Amino acid sequence: MAHRTLLVVLLACILMPATLMAKEARNMAELIITSPAFAHKATIPDRYTCDGRDISPPLLIDAVPGGARSLALIMDDPDAPAGTWVHWVVWNIPLHIREIKEQSLPAGAVQGLNDWQRNCYGGPCPPSGSHRYFFKLYALDTTLNLPQSTTKADLERAMQGHIVAQGELMGTYRRK
Repeated sequence: MAHRTLLVVLLACILMPATLMAKEARNMAELIITSPAFAHKATIPDRYTCDGRDISPPLLIDAVPGGARSLALIMDDPDAPAGTWVHWVVWNIPLHIREIKEQSLPAGAVQGLNDWQRNCYGGPCPPSGSHRYFFKLYALDTTLNLPQSTTKADLERAMQGHIVAQGELMGTYRRK
């Protein structure tokens, strides 16, 4: 009987953290990020790439949860030959923003460094093949006091423990 009790307690200790994490993940609100320029998993139009005007696409934001104080946005390409390439890093997007217009940044938002070492949007420009580009939007329970030299990794560290919701839009691009 003692062995059985010990086994039950041991299994509970092993399984409970996984159950709690799964419950936490299920309870996190989902932000909605879309673009009138391209659908989720569709091709990003040339105008938003290095083959076009290389300007940021229009983005629409919905379902921002209560408790959020600011939004952050990261755009990256996990298919780059040398590892994930960061195209855009933005934080302190005001909560009332429901549209980030083409080639614009909302007042109050701050841009960090992309992998070209620039504080701006850098559009898709894959060296070969088709790549996926993820626009990851985060609702945070705080605003962030970070310098413009902030990278994606710096922003992700600063956001730890402050994400109340997240959403994702993915587009693809292949150079002509």
